[in-house]
Amino acid sequence: MRTTHRAKLAAIAVGVLAVPAGLILTVAEPAAASAPCGKTGPLKDDGANIDMPSGVSANMRSGSSTGCGVKGWVDNRDTMMYYCWTYGDGGTWTYLLNIDDQSVGWVKDSLLPFNGSDSYCGF
Repeated sequence: MRTTHRAKLAAIAVGVLAVPAGLILTVAEPAAASAPCGKTGPLKDDGANIDMPSGVSANMRSGSSTGCGVKGWVDNRDTMMYYCWTYGDGGTWTYLLNIDDQSVGWVKDSLLPFNGSDSYCGF
C-alpha cells in the first residue's frame, strides 16, 4: 500500500522524538528542495509499473516547475515507473519514466495515481 508524503514525514518525526529524555532536540522541516529545469531524479522507488487512469493526462516537464519545458506526457492508460519525488511549484512532483514511449520527466503528484512516488529524491 502506498502512503502519502505527509504520513511518511510524520512517521519520521515520531521516530526522531523517541530519544532519551536527557537530549535536547530541535526538529526542523526538511529543506524545500526542488528540481531545477534539466535535473533528473534517481531511481529510488520500487520499480513497480503503474497505469495512468483512462481519460487522465499530464505534461512531463524537465524540472519540478510549470516554468520548465514540457518533455512529453503521460495519458490514457500509459504505463509508468516512478523514480522519486521532490518539492516544486504548488506541492510535490514525481520523476517518472513513461514506459510506453521511454520518455522521462517530472509530473505534479496531484495528477498521478497514488499521489506519485513514495521515495524522496534526497535533494
